[in-house]
Amino acid sequence: MVQSANSDNILSLLDGFVLNNADDMARLVAGNFRKRRVEKNITRQRVSELSGVPLSTVARFEQKGLIAFESLIRLAMALGYAPDVRNMFGTSRFETMDELDMIRRKSGGKRAYAKNRKK
Repeated sequence: MVQSANSDNILSLLDGFVLNNADDMARLVAGNFRKRRVEKNITRQRVSELSGVPLSTVARFEQKGLIAFESLIRLAMALGYAPDVRNMFGTSRFETMDELDMIRRKSGGKRAYAKNRKK
């Protein structure tokens, strides 16, 4: 009974970290950005100047999680997080052994679809 209660508590904690949609993920990234900016004692105005991203865009990103990818890259660079963005999608991820096998077969390939053959 105690083990079941502990596993329920752990699962409820983990459930809080599951991001079910893009809006949740965008807000989480925006919140993380704001935390890092504040930790470095950089104002929105200053990060705007360092990145070349308009102040209104920085504010909208922090408040709503809305931003163009190029602007996000510029903000990441301004705070020293360019490697994190650069490495996005850098490593293969898989959920099943079949998917891993397919990744291994396709490594180095340039197409995600079958090549049309002339008959």
